[in-house]
Amino acid sequence: MKKSVVDHFANTVRAHPDKPAIIDGERVIGFAELERQAKALAAALYRRTFASQDTPVIAFYLPKTTACVVGNIACSLSGGAYMNLDVKSPEERLRAVIENVRPSLLITDARHEAAALRFAPDCEVARIEDLLLEPQAGDHNALDKARTRLIDTDLYCLINTSGSTGVPKSVALNHRSFLDFMDWTALEFDAGLFDRVGSLSPAIFDIYSFELCLLLMRGSTLVLIPDTLAPFPVRILELLQRHEVSFIFWVPSIMVNMANLGLLEETQLDALKLCWFAGEVFPTQQFKQWQRALPHTEFVNLYGPIEITLDCTFYRVRRPLRDDEPIPIGRACDNTDVLLLNEVNQRCAPGEEGELCVRGSSLALGYYRQWEKTREAFVQNPLNDRYPELIYRTGDIVFLNQDGEIIYKGRKDSLIKHLGYRIELSEIEHLLINKVRAVRNCCAVYDTAAREIVLFYEPLPELDERAVRTRLAQELPKYMLPTRYLRESALPLNSNGKIDRQQLKMRILSGSL
Repeated sequence: MKKSVVDHFANTVRAHPDKPAIIDGERVIGFAELERQAKALAAALYRRTFASQDTPVIAFYLPKTTACVVGNIACSLSGGAYMNLDVKSPEERLRAVIENVRPSLLITDARHEAAALRFAPDCEVARIEDLLLEPQAGDHNALDKARTRLIDTDLYCLINTSGSTGVPKSVALNHRSFLDFMDWTALEFDAGLFDRVGSLSPAIFDIYSFELCLLLMRGSTLVLIPDTLAPFPVRILELLQRHEVSFIFWVPSIMVNMANLGLLEETQLDALKLCWFAGEVFPTQQFKQWQRALPHTEFVNLYGPIEITLDCTFYRVRRPLRDDEPIPIGRACDNTDVLLLNEVNQRCAPGEEGELCVRGSSLALGYYRQWEKTREAFVQNPLNDRYPELIYRTGDIVFLNQDGEIIYKGRKDSLIKHLGYRIELSEIEHLLINKVRAVRNCCAVYDTAAREIVLFYEPLPELDERAVRTRLAQELPKYMLPTRYLRESALPLNSNGKIDRQQLKMRILSGSL
């Protein structure tokens, strides 16, 4: 019986001892060597945290490199739960996370040790280079006991939210939810599609945690794409080509950028068989550029907030889409149920808009050490008055179309009341990008004090603000038209790679525009 993600690792190593597990620049490490390093580090971690009766949380303040992957695997082998911290985050944010979580140990390297000691002064800090050199005689039996003590509902990792409300929350995810998601992938997709993974997401993303599961459980090779390549998308595509990457799972922002720059026609990605995207709306026009450039690739739109392990719905894009048609988020993944609830907590009729709520094994355990926030988001299923059953209220508004596909409309908190009308700000964005085609990208924000809609946009070279206003006025009623148009060379992104709406809102509130 496999009770934890790492229970599969030994079988994977036996099946693929010499296969590359990680490709990190010029460095390639095979599965047998990866296991050796991870066990050595796990022994050192166990000696420092084994006294804890609960699953110890170990924080990692490392760039996404081989060392980070080894550290995360070692943490699981030692019976602990990992939490990756963003080395680019402000120290104040990191201090808030550390004060809330209070990890048993913080692992860093020589380059980042000084910063770690500043934002985590009360936490034990150790350098990964030193831990790997510690003797490990006699520790393997203890490690085996630590791993066999794990059950599937034990904590596997913590993923920190982007902190859109100002205070990041640490989402607690268990082994069962990852095992459940991996079972779904095996049911829906051929294992060979995941053979080589183009790992672009930072280590703080849940996407990275899924990629780690592919390595541990399926023997996938992780091709690590360094952060330094972010400003050079053509080099990212060349990396995928050089290493014959077969699978990517990306946030749409960078894919939109690649499409806008016309890069897809310049690089042959013959090995890329499966492309997943999630995290935000993928504008249909730019998505279709990917489809046209890669006719041999299957594209899948996934949906799910961090509070649901990875994703809870999916849509295999197999029918033609109009340019002005949003890509559906599809239907629920296996062993997951989604409820579309209206304002009186009843199931929505087809075409009726309501909040998407989720039940099943995919749900997170809650927010670590944040009981009140957990109780607000994880609530009793209003359709079940017979026994306790938690659902997660996503705050996302969706509806079922005539084909039974779930269509994403926007956030509950992006629905505004303006001039007496109920307006969904994402409708303005979708129209501008996909139908009017007047901007590269945009974000509509409501200035509550001034009672006006503000549009931040990345312009197309041939269109000025007047042209954007004119085209939008031809499509929208007057009450939905933005009052202010603010041109940006590039919209800001948050730590999760999505448009940073909170930063744009703060700019409005501060009067810095």
